[in-house]
Parts: sequence; structure tokens; C-alpha cells
Amino acid sequence: MASYDRPEPHPDTMATTPHFSDTVEPHHHRLAIDDADDVYVVGDVHGSRSALESLLATLDIGDDGIVVFVGDLVRKGPDSPGVVDLVRDDDRLLSVRGNNEQKILRGDKTPDWLREGDRAYFESLPVAISFAECLVVHGGVDPDRPLDEHTVEDLLTMRAPNGDGYDGPFWYETYDGPHRVFFGHTVHEAPVVADHAVGLDTGCVYGGSLTAYDYHADDVVTVEQSTTHEERTDAKIVTVG
Repeated sequence: MASYDRPEPHPDTMATTPHFSDTVEPHHHRLAIDDADDVYVVGDVHGSRSALESLLATLDIGDDGIVVFVGDLVRKGPDSPGVVDLVRDDDRLLSVRGNNEQKILRGDKTPDWLREGDRAYFESLPVAISFAECLVVHGGVDPDRPLDEHTVEDLLTMRAPNGDGYDGPFWYETYDGPHRVFFGHTVHEAPVVADHAVGLDTGCVYGGSLTAYDYHADDVVTVEQSTTHEERTDAKIVTVG
């Protein structure tokens, strides 16, 4: 595990929690973590239940622990229903909605594993979860716009608002707060850990690793994936460092 120095909370964050537009705010969930012994944020799982089970066993979460997922629990991997059941059935595990859950809700994708109740669960997932100085969304935020000018789609799919997809430049390269944003969506070869952005999609379903960030310990925890469930070109995996 690698250790990182978490920045002091931005003065603006000390005074306020994230606030979105009237359309988005109902999909924002604020967490109280004062009594949480463990607080983790986990990257994109994409139906990789075995990797998730290994990660949760490694984390050994206490009864008062909290695990927040950055979305994309499902699709591409072999056991999306198993991942949904693991997260939905444990009150300590929470997730924001990812763009892959959104594709199912829009009807763009209708996977054959979809069961009664799954759509309702995806619909119930918030688009943003915040705690302390932190904000968890699937895609990210546009550094050039305040949060209340972001749409649901922005928060789900943000990658390179002033660029071109995986060619960048990426939003987090110029984002300077006030909140520390945890995100997935954009696949990296290793976790991105910056002062105000933490990227946790390390390509689990593509043969990479599944990554968690330990908020209290300032560590990243990873478990390697032994199987590549879907191929991905190097052009769509961002090199870190």
C-alpha cells in the first residue's frame, strides 16, 4: 500500500457542503462519517464479483465502516447480478450511479442478466455522495463551471471537457478544489492521487486491478485481477506519472 499526504480542507469546504442545481441536488447524498471506523472509496467493479470479494476481504470492514463505490458496478464482467447483490444487501456499502447503470435506465442497454428490481435499484442510486471535504461522482467535474451548473450527465461522463476523450486534457489536471473529488469512468494504469482528485478506475475488468482508497489511513489498497474479462486498447488506458 502506498501512503499519500491528504491536503488540508479548503477554507470554502469548511464552510459548506457541495450544492448542485435544483435538478441534481435531489440525487446528492451527504454522509456523516464521524462514527465510521473505516471509510473507503472503491473504483469501477464492472461485474467482477470475485475481485470485489477479494478486495472486501482485504479491507476487513468493521460493523461501523462505510464503503462508497464510484459507480459502474455492472456490465462487461461475468457477474453483474452478484456485484449488485453484494452491494445492495450490505448497509455499509453505498454507490453512486455510473454511466453504465444510466445506460440501462435509459434503455440503451438491456442485458440478459437484468432482473426484476435491478432497474429500481439503479434509479435509487445517487449521482453524487459527499462527506467531509470529499465528493464522489462517477465521471468528474468541469473545473471551469460551478457545481450548480453541472447536469446529471456531466457528473456521470465527465472526462475531457476542453479536449477529446482519452486524448485529454483531463478535467482533473486543472481542477483545484474546493472539494476533493473521487471518480472512476476514465481507466488508468494506476490510481490517480492528487490534492483535489482521486481516480480509482484501474481497469479491473480489463485485467488490471480493483482499487480502494482508505480515507482514514491515506492509503490506496489494490487487488490484482487474474482474468481479463474484456479487451481494451492501450489508447484507452491512461498512463499515470
